[in-house]
Amino acid sequence: MGPPLRSKKMVILEPSGKYLRRLDITTGKWSASVMADRIIRLDRRELVAGLGLALLCPALPGIAAPGGRPPLALQAKAGAIGLRPGASETPIWLLQGTAPGPDPRFKRGDALEVTLLNDLPVPAVLNWHGINGVPAAEPLLARTPLLPGAKETLVVPMRHAGTLLCDLRLLGDSPARPSRARAMVVGETEAVSVDRDEVLLIEDWRLRPDGTAIAPGIDPKDAATIYTINGLASLDIPVRSHERLRIRLINGCQRNVIAIKIEGHEVRIMALDGQPAEPFPARNGAVVLAPGARTDAFVDATVPAGGASSILLHDGKEARPIARLVASKEPPIRDTALPEAPPLPSNGLPAQLELKNALRFELSLGGPQADWMTPANFAPSSAPAFHARTGRTVVLALANRADKPTVFHLHGHHFRLLDRLDDGWKPFWLDTLAIDSGQTQRIAFLAEYAGRWLIEAASTDWAAPRVLRWYNVE
Repeated sequence: MGPPLRSKKMVILEPSGKYLRRLDITTGKWSASVMADRIIRLDRRELVAGLGLALLCPALPGIAAPGGRPPLALQAKAGAIGLRPGASETPIWLLQGTAPGPDPRFKRGDALEVTLLNDLPVPAVLNWHGINGVPAAEPLLARTPLLPGAKETLVVPMRHAGTLLCDLRLLGDSPARPSRARAMVVGETEAVSVDRDEVLLIEDWRLRPDGTAIAPGIDPKDAATIYTINGLASLDIPVRSHERLRIRLINGCQRNVIAIKIEGHEVRIMALDGQPAEPFPARNGAVVLAPGARTDAFVDATVPAGGASSILLHDGKEARPIARLVASKEPPIRDTALPEAPPLPSNGLPAQLELKNALRFELSLGGPQADWMTPANFAPSSAPAFHARTGRTVVLALANRADKPTVFHLHGHHFRLLDRLDDGWKPFWLDTLAIDSGQTQRIAFLAEYAGRWLIEAASTDWAAPRVLRWYNVE
């Protein structure tokens, strides 16, 4: 990886975990500093830039056998969530599942038979984060929005183990109610040595003084920002000393980049966006996540018996507690902590990418762009952003022309974040990337799966629309 890059206004969570990377946008000069031990000190630009440049058990019961065809029934429906203590619940839209538990769990090799019933008064379409190579599942390209009262079934092969996300938000801007996202876990076929596997889904809401929630695409003036974790205002997670947790952190926020810090613990990053990474420690126990991004981390509990350790959320404005690791009074689960965990089993993504003969394209993000369309105006007959043949490496230069950070999400394939000199890449795979205003980031992926795939982009401004393009692999 080389020495950590350093900056003045941007925080970078380098795999070495030793520095904050800061860049003064006005002067272009770099500097280094050490992160404070007790709290996250980030502003909004630092938070986004840190993510954009360098991101940082035995098999669980109840998981279907690999190679099976388990059902996953989902229902889009009206619902409510408690966002104000002592007040009535706030009406929202839900993606309700019939599988037991809030985050259904399956195995790599399963072929999910997904059924969606639309009980909303508007069309609905499922949008997946983390599923590669299933062109039949692509919203708006292969799946037209489902009309109210209609139902459809789709078989989705689970080629890769990892932490996934699906939601109804692709069509949910402007007058619609905001909706909850849904996590899904695809377990490895090999055993992973953790004691517990916890999903922490963090979502944001904009609440008017009258208690109604505002969907993205609407000016949130006078609206309060509220965060939930697994649908709750706060969460206590019981632990025992020396217990190893696999914590699947998911940013289910609509527009906000966030940082999550687990106080008093080393957080070892094991996977990003559902794909195994070369393990590395998150500096000071903090992880930065763009909307839709997922991070799997191993945490060995060190909370003394009867004590608690706060989990803080920082959105670039302030840090706030959203959860706690709460130690039981039981004796330690084992005498000493487990040894450092090996990398998670590979999902089979290529170890090397051929950059020399790669197809190269530039995509401009943000600002007035005639080629980008809102979901309501998206036309599958429009010209693709680029074409590629299967087996070719594709390098994209993503130039953010907007005056605010933009979040980029690639469907169909995971990508590598390239080094500045285009002579290597970070040791992890992504499908989502935050790019600061005025910056250009280069990514590379192997065009492995033929099909038509969406590209999403959205500013971190709540009122900004989500926009789309698509690309073709043949």
